Amino acid sequence: MIKRLAFPAVFMFLTAVHAAPNRAETIFVSNEKDNSISVLDGATLEVIKTVAVGQRPRGITLSIDNKFLYICASDDNHIEVMDTATHEVVRTLPSGPDPELFVLSPAGNPLYIANEDDNMVTVVDVEAGNAIAEIPVGVEPEGMAISPDGKWLVNTSETTNMAHFIDTATHEIVDNVLVDSRPRFAEFTADGKYVWVSAEIGGTVSIIDTATRQIVKTIGFEVPGVNKEAIQPVGVRVTKDLKHAFVALGPANRVAVIDAQTFEVKDYLLVGQRVWQLAFNADQSRLYTTNGVSNDISVIDVANLEVTKSITVGNQPWGIAVTP
Repeated sequence: MIKRLAFPAVFMFLTAVHAAPNRAETIFVSNEKDNSISVLDGATLEVIKTVAVGQRPRGITLSIDNKFLYICASDDNHIEVMDTATHEVVRTLPSGPDPELFVLSPAGNPLYIANEDDNMVTVVDVEAGNAIAEIPVGVEPEGMAISPDGKWLVNTSETTNMAHFIDTATHEIVDNVLVDSRPRFAEFTADGKYVWVSAEIGGTVSIIDTATRQIVKTIGFEVPGVNKEAIQPVGVRVTKDLKHAFVALGPANRVAVIDAQTFEVKDYLLVGQRVWQLAFNADQSRLYTTNGVSNDISVIDVANLEVTKSITVGNQPWGIAVTP
């Protein structure tokens, strides 16, 4: 005989199933000053492990299959590869001097690395484990972005104040776009139509049309009660549905919320001190921020545009990446 649950019991069971948390995600944070990676559980939002890595870890990114975390060990002049299941560093890759930020091809290989000290972008085959090209760029390269189709690489040079458009097939610069002072980060929109470039000292974000390489909008910021000099845009993220963009404003301790269609600033969210980099979780319901002076990360509810939690991590958190 099949036992049937009464309707109230069925309803309570289904409600409980739907209400149960469904977050298997893991959050990785690079801590620049104590040479470590903090590993956080996405369900409990607690640090579950701290892993010792190379000197001055900054940019981090995940492999396409999320099995590996690539880490810019800036003062060791190489890339470390961490197994995301065991949290062990399993190999290193060449990078050129002082790797700071990088971006992985949408195909999963190669890895494009900004070398701040020698004005180069190094192209590394992550499977073979060797450098396959060096691309001369402007002075102090940092920001790295790649188009969704993998055809265009954008590097920003902090001192030259340019966004360099690089053909990934030829490894040659095809255009240079002058932006505001000290560009730090670049981000393509999901449709590949625009590149958003932050300028830390200029205090702006430039939106560049990918096809024409023309700036279509320059966004400035005004935070009530905050000195203009403290508004220093760094990390940028744009939602896949192209509704919102988020910009980390450094010492202003705010994340700007921007309408990604009209390019208008809608709000400023108060987070930790010196907010630096940003990362979405897989479904983009959450945005995480690294706050380098308060030594924590903030959690932003994207649907409600509100900060819900702060979590202490290591000393001077810099980069952040999230597995599904």
